[in-house]
Amino acid sequence: MSITHLIILLVVVVLIFGTKKLRNIGADLGGAVRDFKKGLDGNDAKPEEPSPDERLRADPPPAGTPNPSQRDTTEPK
Repeated sequence: MSITHLIILLVVVVLIFGTKKLRNIGADLGGAVRDFKKGLDGNDAKPEEPSPDERLRADPPPAGTPNPSQRDTTEPK
């Protein structure tokens, strides 16, 4: 394969995909390679469980909401 073939192939790929999509593909590929290398560096240790004080807690429901056990009498049967 000569340099002429590679240039023609590059032009065809740019015409099909467009430069914007090729830039996005390049950025995604670079990020994937970076993440892969980071994974190979030996950070295999699992993150520690947060202590009970550090865990996020859900907000309590608003005071005006009815209990699920209460029936909605406004709906027709």
